[in-house]
Amino acid sequence: QVQLVESGGGLVQAGGSLRLSCAASGRSFSLYAMGWFRQAPGKEREFVAVISQSGGSTDYADSVKGRFTISRDNAKNTVDLQMNSLKSEDTAVYYCAAGRRLISREVEYWGQGTQVTVSS
Repeated sequence: QVQLVESGGGLVQAGGSLRLSCAASGRSFSLYAMGWFRQAPGKEREFVAVISQSGGSTDYADSVKGRFTISRDNAKNTVDLQMNSLKSEDTAVYYCAAGRRLISREVEYWGQGTQVTVSS
């Protein structure tokens, strides 16, 4: 089992920045690719970013490329999402996710989510 706890959400003006963090506990953090998904009101949950087990490979949704950066620290069991140039359409609940095949969007564990609200 892997437990995931997100932090860092909040209210920010358009054009601003936020940094989300996810702390993982449980078994063998480095065995899991880590990622972020988001769900806006009335919409389906969608992929945002993923980072491989070693941190050597990342992938992003087209909508956030060039604005968001995912990183991980295997010594601290954490994964972060740096979000810059935020837009109102980035408003959503952001979920941390873990999965051995998360590169293929196969999620094994979810966090509880953290709200990000971007005001225009």
